[in-house]
Amino acid sequence: MFKHILPVIIALLGLMVPNIQSQTSISQAAQYKMNAALDIISSRYVDPLTDDRLVDDAILGILKDLDPHSVYIPAKDLKDVNEPLRGDFEGIGIQFNILNDTIVVISPISGGPSERVGIQAGDKIIYADDEQVAGVGITNEGVIKRLRGDKGTTVKVKIKRQDVKGLLDFTITRDKIPIFSMDASYMASPEIGYIKLNRFAATTVNEFRKALKELKAEGMQSLILDLRANGGGYLNEAIDLADEFLSDNKLIVYTEGKSSPRREARSTSKGGFEHGKLVILTDEGSASASEIVSGAMQDWDRAVIIGRRTFGKGLVQRDFTLPDQSAIRLTIARYYTPTGRSIQKPYDKGIEAYHKEIIERFESGEVIHPDSISFPDSLKYYTPNKRVVYGGGGIMPDIYVPLDTQYNSSYYTKLLQKGILTQFALQYVEDHRKDLKKNYIGLEDFIQQFDQEKVFKDLEVYAYSKGMDINSKGAQRSAPMIALQTKALIARNMWNTSAYFQIINEFNDAYKKAIDIINQDNFKALNILE
Repeated sequence: MFKHILPVIIALLGLMVPNIQSQTSISQAAQYKMNAALDIISSRYVDPLTDDRLVDDAILGILKDLDPHSVYIPAKDLKDVNEPLRGDFEGIGIQFNILNDTIVVISPISGGPSERVGIQAGDKIIYADDEQVAGVGITNEGVIKRLRGDKGTTVKVKIKRQDVKGLLDFTITRDKIPIFSMDASYMASPEIGYIKLNRFAATTVNEFRKALKELKAEGMQSLILDLRANGGGYLNEAIDLADEFLSDNKLIVYTEGKSSPRREARSTSKGGFEHGKLVILTDEGSASASEIVSGAMQDWDRAVIIGRRTFGKGLVQRDFTLPDQSAIRLTIARYYTPTGRSIQKPYDKGIEAYHKEIIERFESGEVIHPDSISFPDSLKYYTPNKRVVYGGGGIMPDIYVPLDTQYNSSYYTKLLQKGILTQFALQYVEDHRKDLKKNYIGLEDFIQQFDQEKVFKDLEVYAYSKGMDINSKGAQRSAPMIALQTKALIARNMWNTSAYFQIINEFNDAYKKAIDIINQDNFKALNILE
């Protein structure tokens, strides 16, 4: 039964790199050994085993000890794995949350099928295709199962709308829905723009260019690019984004591996923001594509990197589809910054230790005390302006801004863990939507006039009603952050995610440092080219 399994596995591995047989091969002795092992397991194991399980386990066994980023993706999971990077999915097009066991529409996605039929923010979905979905313990997965679907299919929903008697009936035809990789875009000051990207997906650079054009029209001269918590994505999108900031024929990144000859990516003749001050914000969640952009900008003295050391993922993966539509996402090369830095952190101690390294940064105090970080001279590199930069485990920022813990408390942590802040903000908007629209002309008016101290007191009452013990010391310590976070969440529910970041960044030290650096012209002191 299993005489052909190993040749299949070998054939699959042979698909990983074009013409791999001409570069390397599996010996006949190794093939014979694997076939013999599979035959023995199949015929002699105490319980029945399927072909699929044996093949899957064999592939997993091969991959698990290679590196932390080479993985096997079963066919049933491939669509979900690729969806966030592809830039779209198929469904009805709403942002939603579950409040009091009811699906509440935060906002219909602009131009999507729900907006086209008249679904509004604040609507509650009571029925989906005649199935009651309110008051039945619906989960996020349950919502997705009922409302997502193939383009062209329909779903009938019954909506409860505030101040409207009875239920409203809508038939929504599912369509392709964009997944945006840009969380925020706004003017931080009359001349400083701010853009936050959450991933590098198929649409990222187009989103960036559109936002850049709009910010320039508002008078932007300098830019803060926020890549914190951006775990990466497509290599080509990172290259194209870096190209926006560099003049012609500058090396952005190169990749090289055993079966992947050196390949260079260089900037083209025209970028959207080749001149003007550029600051990039990073932290330990900035990985892969984020590090390509940050590393290139740092190596060419094009930007000041502010924040904390990035994750340290310098491995390049490529997907290879297998005959049953499953896939191997295999590491085929390492990438290097223009100065030759490999920023991949070590993984020789195993995958578990590799992923725990981030936790160790918190335990060692690195995220709070930059003095705890040390680099050997062997990892030292120099930029064209003779600035020292380091390889060996992430991009070290030019200006280190430690994690701010002054507002931390167990009370604040529990509010977050229990989802009370999010639930309160949803309920607040649900109860005050009319007043919010009436009392505030727009977001800027809301930012200036909204009484966040009063809403903090309302939150305390709400939290107590949800079983939170009163902790006056913790509440007092965290009050400024809790009040601001609540205000930002309310703004997000009324407007968009950009509104959230416009408010929450008021307390962000790296963001404030970026504005300070730009305004004080400290770029010259850092040898940054304008």
